[in-house]
Amino acid sequence: MPPLWDLVIVGAGPAGLTCAIYGRRAGLSTLVVEKAMPGGQLLETPLVENFPGFPEPVSGVELMTRVHRQAERLGAEFLFATAKGLETRDGGWAVHTEKGEVVGRAVVVATGAHPRELPAKGAKEFVGRGISYCATCDGFFFRDKTVLMVGAGDAALTEALFLADICKKVYILVRHPPDDPQAVRAAAILRERALAHPRISFLWNAVVDEVLGTNNVHGVVLRDLRTGETREFPVDGIFVNIGYVPATEWVRGVVELTEGGYIKTDSWMRTAVPGLFAAGDVREPVGRMAQAVVAAAEGALAATAAERFLRLGEGWHEHK
Repeated sequence: MPPLWDLVIVGAGPAGLTCAIYGRRAGLSTLVVEKAMPGGQLLETPLVENFPGFPEPVSGVELMTRVHRQAERLGAEFLFATAKGLETRDGGWAVHTEKGEVVGRAVVVATGAHPRELPAKGAKEFVGRGISYCATCDGFFFRDKTVLMVGAGDAALTEALFLADICKKVYILVRHPPDDPQAVRAAAILRERALAHPRISFLWNAVVDEVLGTNNVHGVVLRDLRTGETREFPVDGIFVNIGYVPATEWVRGVVELTEGGYIKTDSWMRTAVPGLFAAGDVREPVGRMAQAVVAAAEGALAATAAERFLRLGEGWHEHK
């Protein structure tokens, strides 16, 4: 590997891989640092039907495998390691990993976010024993059983529909009443499919207070948010999809973060620090959608902004 890369991208989801494609097309030597398999959260998505260019639904694995291969074909290189820290180094940036450090003239942070944990008593103890944060990964183990989906966004309803094809019954827990227009935040088509599915039922205006079980989950304690009353509710498994926590601890103190830990950027994916960019779900979510096509677009913008910064200097970075 060269001692100094033009562009170092940390994270290989839709944003990071698209950034690598555009970086190479701009003639930049490009290294992608990724701790696991390239693809990000889409690797856990059974079907993607809203990504341009695919008239038929495509699995998240297939879609991101194609994008990964495209980046490799254009000459992007990959280092499979976990980013531990970031610091300025001789007019560029040093990314610290357990496999040593890599230095780039510009860095794009595209580390995404990880699932938010269920805030209930017993939730941590039963992960892998009835609680899952990935229906695609673990749904098979609940075939013909009754499960609870906690969450009402796009991802939650997509996974609930997937589970409904293999489980006996799927309950979707929503913390708002049914007459609240914002109760179910998912796209209209997903909401309509879930409401019409014979194996799916909604539980409204409630939250999980406690997970019940011995060796494995056998139920939950639900609390009615209107009355405060609690009741035991039997289920064989719990799938959680209540949002994400951005993977930004490794850059804390280096770049400005929101209260929720997301990276602040402008519309060109520029942070307030020259030469440092961010794209995808790691970015401040205000005004953006957590969608693969949006992350990909932001990756393209970040690479273009990095190329202009390297060519024109800090004056362009500071130009809004």
